Amino acid sequence: MGGLRILITNNSLAMRAGSELYVRDLATALLARGHTPIAYSTELGDVARELRAATVPVIDDLEALGAAPDLIHGQHHLETMTAILRFPGVPAIYVCHGWAPWQEAPPRSPRILRYVAVDHACRDRLVFEHGISEERVRVLFNFVDLERFAPRAPLPARPTRALVFSNAASERTHVGVLREACARAGIALDVVGLDAGNPSSSPETLLGAYDLVFAKARAALEALAVGAAVVLCDAAGAGPMVTTAALDRLRALNFGIRTLREPLVPEVLAREIARYDPADAAQVSRRIRAEAGREAAVDEIVGVYGEILAEHARHSEDGEDTRAASLYLQWLGPFLKKRVTQAEGTAHHLLVERDEFHVEAERLRTERDQGLRERDRLEVERSELQALCEQERAHSDRLRDERERALAELAILRGSTTFRLRDRVLETPLLGGLARLALRVAKSRWGLAAARPRIESRSG
Repeated sequence: MGGLRILITNNSLAMRAGSELYVRDLATALLARGHTPIAYSTELGDVARELRAATVPVIDDLEALGAAPDLIHGQHHLETMTAILRFPGVPAIYVCHGWAPWQEAPPRSPRILRYVAVDHACRDRLVFEHGISEERVRVLFNFVDLERFAPRAPLPARPTRALVFSNAASERTHVGVLREACARAGIALDVVGLDAGNPSSSPETLLGAYDLVFAKARAALEALAVGAAVVLCDAAGAGPMVTTAALDRLRALNFGIRTLREPLVPEVLAREIARYDPADAAQVSRRIRAEAGREAAVDEIVGVYGEILAEHARHSEDGEDTRAASLYLQWLGPFLKKRVTQAEGTAHHLLVERDEFHVEAERLRTERDQGLRERDRLEVERSELQALCEQERAHSDRLRDERERALAELAILRGSTTFRLRDRVLETPLLGGLARLALRVAKSRWGLAAARPRIESRSG
């Protein structure tokens, strides 16, 4: 085939994740082979910038295309059907990357001549949940860019460094369990991924530093290509260590959701960590590099493109496009209505919460105002108490000064000639006795003199 114009659709070209990176690697490989890939998504970001840096055209509006593509490589049903309806007469391939996501459900159109599943779980979704004929379904396993993910040095006899490599990894999901399992084995653990707040634009520069990697799907494939020992694990569950004995089965499942069937508990993960075998991991890596390289996978994909173009040239089915579009909208309607209903319910719930918040805010404002008034009252009382305390301190200081003056005066008196003479008189037995007797007589007379006015007033 000569150079083809291939429109590749995707739900998003923003963050670095599975299908986004698939588009990047496929588009750059097609470009290197002389084709013209064009990437389309309504959500652009980091991956879109990488594609444009590699000179792959990127659009978020199909009206930007000045020429129709020769073939539509569809991923995610909304974007795929938008492209099919925009370009009548152009055949399409649809690739399903996931078992669960709503966006991965296959659309039905007479111009989609091949459906591709990246593993057997996706194949079962296409055939047994959406009625796609087996004859139109191909399984083409995921691939890895071997130039980007170069092999590391041989693994050590026992692992010392491990990496959680997942956009879904965080302390809220499975990182805590992995930390405990690694701590039991004396292994240091790092985390790379979006939800952990530590995404990497070049994981190929990191993976070679780790002996053990916890990952799934594409991330697991990349770690295996580098040569790390890989335990399949993600927020959905735990899986096995990837060994040579299990490699064929696990790759046929894309190291994905069907392999993550065990609970996320330290005992399960510790068991798999204990299966670490550097020689077996090296053999797994050699097989991945021999069987899962990007160039061989792109050969297969381009071969499917050729089949589609040849079949479309023989049997055009464009007359069914309108009916297919109607059936698609009929299928899509309940999903959109459900989401609108959910959105309305969420909006109502948010309005109720807003009103409750306003009531609570008003209550808190009232309590705040009462608290401010109470604070002002306490401040007044504090000021009054402070003034009283200052008065008491002043009074105490005054009494202390008076006492000190009296003591000083008493000391002066005690040091005078009169006090010394008095002390000597009192110390003399006879004179002291006479002095004390005279003092008692004087007191007695003073008492009678003081009492006489009172007696006379009563008798009068």
